[in-house]
Amino acid sequence: MIVKSTVEGDSMDSKETVTAVEEAAANAASGGPIRKLYDWCIAWADTPYATPALFVMSFAESSFFPIPPDVLQIALSVAKPTRSFFYAAVSVVGSVLGGVLGWVIGYCLWTALAPYFFDFVPGFTTANFELVRDWYHGNAFASILLASFTPIPYKIFTIASGVFHVGLPVLIVASLVGRSARFFLVAAVIYKFGPKVKEYIEKYFNIATVVMAILLVGGFVAIKYLKH
Repeated sequence: MIVKSTVEGDSMDSKETVTAVEEAAANAASGGPIRKLYDWCIAWADTPYATPALFVMSFAESSFFPIPPDVLQIALSVAKPTRSFFYAAVSVVGSVLGGVLGWVIGYCLWTALAPYFFDFVPGFTTANFELVRDWYHGNAFASILLASFTPIPYKIFTIASGVFHVGLPVLIVASLVGRSARFFLVAAVIYKFGPKVKEYIEKYFNIATVVMAILLVGGFVAIKYLKH
């Protein structure tokens, strides 16, 4: 799907917004669930609510949402390259605040919510959680910094930081550094190369998901061995 425009100049009302998002999901019917969710996220770039949607997506991805906010950030930045760094800032703020929510979930609500996360949230497994616990015992700041910049599921680390009583300031500072590096790097690439980046993602989406999965597994393998 090609992004036609961004939010500020659009005149679509709330009904048109819902229609745009629903059409994106329908058009992706032949793809897998992740591809459908990806296209649904991208559809928000064509609505007047794209910037709030980016904030909400960044916030939710830090605790339970499976699609990284980079996909919407890229779509918006391609539409308006001069605002790339603004969208990066929105992603950082939303993501770090969402990380705080993850910490609260882990610290206060984990006993009640753990079954839901292990059953329904991608990346949450007992084995991964134990690896994060062991890594936190070594260097909590470095582990959060790593997760906030790489494809390793950041949400596991934010929630685990609450479960294992990592200090909230440690989570916030490490997340600010890592998330800023990640999202502003994306902004810089879009600012320089523009639509070519999104065209590449659209063309090679399936390959990219496989690569991300490999990096995900590799990240946890690295955690397992580097902790020794």
